[in-house]
Amino acid sequence: MTELATRPAPATTTESDWSAAVAVIRELSPAGRVLLICHVNPDGDALGSMLGFALGLRRLGVTRLQATFPGVFEVPEPFAELPGVDLLVPEAEVWTDPDLVITFDAAASSRLGALADRLPAARATVVLDHHASNAGFGQVNLVDPHAAATSVVAVALLDRLDVPLDAEIAECLYVALATDTGSFKFDMTTPAVHELAARLIATGLRPGEISRRTFDTRPFEAVKLFAEVLARAELDPAAAAGHGLVSTYVTRDDLARHGQRAYVMDALIDPVRTVAEADVAVLVKQTGEQTWAVSLRSKGAVDVSAVAVALGGGGHRLAAGYTGHGTPAEIVAEVRSLVEGHLLSAE
Repeated sequence: MTELATRPAPATTTESDWSAAVAVIRELSPAGRVLLICHVNPDGDALGSMLGFALGLRRLGVTRLQATFPGVFEVPEPFAELPGVDLLVPEAEVWTDPDLVITFDAAASSRLGALADRLPAARATVVLDHHASNAGFGQVNLVDPHAAATSVVAVALLDRLDVPLDAEIAECLYVALATDTGSFKFDMTTPAVHELAARLIATGLRPGEISRRTFDTRPFEAVKLFAEVLARAELDPAAAAGHGLVSTYVTRDDLARHGQRAYVMDALIDPVRTVAEADVAVLVKQTGEQTWAVSLRSKGAVDVSAVAVALGGGGHRLAAGYTGHGTPAEIVAEVRSLVEGHLLSAE
């Protein structure tokens, strides 16, 4: 297998980077073990990109495959029927010395938790991502901050590997694309995104059925949880130099009281970000005693990725996140203190 030195990702992924990734995969021995890892608390893009690419590797004849993510081994219900879920294994069962590690949708190795230890143990590592904050932690880094989703990068690599997109691969990649574009509503939804969606649908997908399963189905108790969390939302119209900030939080007790799994918290950012009087939306989700996953969104006045990076996280200009510590009020105050320094309105 080609020996590659770890180096930072270039500002724009070059053809030599694509060629290196193709070479690493094609040079796998028949007995080569490939470990695919996506970020902790995986969303649709992370799981969809990883599983879609894994199925593509199967089409190439790669038989020794594992796909995983750090933390609790719990697939969010909207993604439980994705093709390729049979490849998922718990963190504890992952190979300790794979031949090749490929990561998906992780802006930093820290997003891989303890599984980051597999990177130096592997003969080669390839990073697929679309976060601008990704500094390149693999030996080969395919990072395109202009891509609407990591699935766009995954498709580009599958094309270079001459893997045809069948309906199963396409379903995973479509879910990934639809998830990260907010059902094709966000600013990253370009003509090329719609062209890719059309290509995926042409394999025989039923987008209405996929959308209902992914976005429009949740338990009644989850609806009651949403009502409770939204009722405690607070608006700060003076924040972000008058552009406004809206915030709310959800605790583990909230989840337990309504009998809900942690993944339902992720969808809460969508109704919060619709508040007309606020450019910035903050959702604080409890993950530990005083540890919180913080989701940040902006409508265009604030670069929330810069805020997240300053607090140890990352993401995109209009969608980012990080791990916060303390109380929800302390976390929101910390975000408020930074947003005014990262205004985009003058650009």
